[in-house]
Amino acid sequence: MNRILIVEDEQKIAIFIEKGLQKSGFSTTTVANGEQALQVTQRDTYDAILLDIGLPFKDGWTVLKELRDQGDVSPVILVTALDASRKAALLAGANDCVFKPFRFQDLLAAIQKQVKQAN
Repeated sequence: MNRILIVEDEQKIAIFIEKGLQKSGFSTTTVANGEQALQVTQRDTYDAILLDIGLPFKDGWTVLKELRDQGDVSPVILVTALDASRKAALLAGANDCVFKPFRFQDLLAAIQKQVKQAN
């Protein structure tokens, strides 16, 4: 079973994503801020990381940079409502970017693509 880390501070969105992924056969871990994301990635490995940009304590850009600086090669999909470009996300080390509001099926397709490519 593929493990997905959901890093999302908006509880309703986190629950929506988590339920959908679990129904689709994924195992999930959810954290609500950048500090927690870095802590859990030091303890566990994930097949993909869904990373919101607008997070408390450490934003998604900082978390992404620190993950890559630590040598973490897990596929990272930035999930954001911010006016960020896909090009900026990819140049920063993300594997993909999904913009809010999104359809769950589009998010699921992005995750499946990254997990497949990583295996």
